[in-house]
Amino acid sequence: MDTPSRNHPLRLRRSLLSVPAASARALEKSSSLACDGVIFDLEDSVAPEKKAAARAALTQHFAGLERAPGQERIIRINAFSDPEGQRDLDAVLTCAPDAVLLPKVSEPQDIRAVADWLSEQGADESLRLWAMIETPAAILNLAEIAEVGRTSGGRLDCFVLGLNDLRLATGIADIPGRPFLVPLLMQTLVAARAAGLDVIDSVFNGFTDLEPFAAECEQGRQMGFDGKMLIHPAQIEVANRAYGVSAAALADAAAVAAAFALPENEGKGAINLNGRMVELLHLDEAKRLLAKADLIAKKESST
Repeated sequence: MDTPSRNHPLRLRRSLLSVPAASARALEKSSSLACDGVIFDLEDSVAPEKKAAARAALTQHFAGLERAPGQERIIRINAFSDPEGQRDLDAVLTCAPDAVLLPKVSEPQDIRAVADWLSEQGADESLRLWAMIETPAAILNLAEIAEVGRTSGGRLDCFVLGLNDLRLATGIADIPGRPFLVPLLMQTLVAARAAGLDVIDSVFNGFTDLEPFAAECEQGRQMGFDGKMLIHPAQIEVANRAYGVSAAALADAAAVAAAFALPENEGKGAINLNGRMVELLHLDEAKRLLAKADLIAKKESST
């Protein structure tokens, strides 16, 4: 089976800020922030007795929302098996966000059930599903869950790691550098890439000390993650920088693209670039990086 590169157009997902839907101040502020996406949370950050009010506040917020260029809107609902989750989805239809983030996904059916419901309600195909990977069962079923993203009508677009819940469920220690979690992080990334999905690294709980947060962002970037889920606006700039495009990487990508564009290299599958063998796969990578840099530049010029 051929492996897709991605199953959707290139999007900036360097920084995804989680905002409690019950907080009027946080909702109001979210549109003015430089994050690539906002995750409006109706699940963990909202107390049971405040969920109805949070849905109402979120619906009102979306009604008056001026969509910021390049900023995705994602609503994290409660579990679909919970009556609150079904009420959340009714609000989703009214709000029309870019995506719905499903909590504690453990098997493919968790995604198919919501995808089927959305189709039955006539939701536009552009409404995508994101899956929180935060249970031991999800780790065991990663390949099957990701495969939903390759099926017609599956809507699955992105994995988001939820390490707080995963640590709690497994007893894995919260240690700097995440040594015992790295295998699980890499399993999640490989499963996502095999199905053409984006994948977002987990939150970093300490938001007052940005140095260890920056180190974890750099670790996630080196692993291959597309971005990081955030819990505080102070983390946005650090995540954008870590998951952005460095000047050196941009120059190298431009050199690769320019070399393959030379007449003498037309039709070649591999070329010599300053003593380095460069193949067409490197050209594809360079083009994607150049396109990402262009998206970043357009976003920065519009804010």
